[in-house]
Parts: sequence; C-alpha cells; structure tokens
Amino acid sequence: MSPTPDPTDTNRSAAATDPAVTEEQVRRVAKLARLALSDAQIADHAANLGRILAYVRQLDEVDADGVEPLLHPVTAEARLRPDEPTPGLTQTEALANAPEPERGCFRVPEVLDQTGGA
Repeated sequence: MSPTPDPTDTNRSAAATDPAVTEEQVRRVAKLARLALSDAQIADHAANLGRILAYVRQLDEVDADGVEPLLHPVTAEARLRPDEPTPGLTQTEALANAPEPERGCFRVPEVLDQTGGA
C-alpha cells in the first residue's frame, strides 16, 4: 500500500486533487455562516476542502473487513453524583448577560405571527 498523503500539506498542487469543492460552494457556505472571505481565502478553502475530501475517499478504499467497529476510544463510565439541591441564580444574575432584558425577563424575537400561527 502506498503512503497516505498528508491532507494538511499545502505544498501539494491543487491540480493534483479532485476539485470536489468549488469556489461557488465555499462562497455559499461562507455566506450562510456570515463569513467575509477574500477571493484568495475562498480559493484556498476550496483547495483545502478538496484535499480533505480526496483523503477521505482514500480511507473509503481501505480494506476494513474483519475490523471491529470502535464505538469510543476510551471506556466511558457514568460517574453519578448525588442529586443535591444547590442555590440557583438570582433574577439579576440570570439577566446580567442578557442582550435586551425587558421588565425582568429575557426579551426574545417573536416566534408566532399575530394570528397565533407559526
């Protein structure tokens, strides 16, 4: 089996990778995430994501027959603590970081329209 390329190696040419992620897709995701990216950053992210997806496709080709799935790398134990009441926050403490408290409550965007529907 040939050595697996490092997906973080930025010295590999973008032409050597499958253009699985287009610059338009990066622009769309950046817009959804409300990120302002330059054209250079968009091109860089498209190339990097393409390399990552190419690496994942290589992992799909690995023969894993007979390999037992790993659910968790460390045996997890549920460590329970006694259920004891503790003091909660005061109203002032709870509202301390609220962006727009209103009459002692959290102000949130309207969820229902005026007719009561969603």
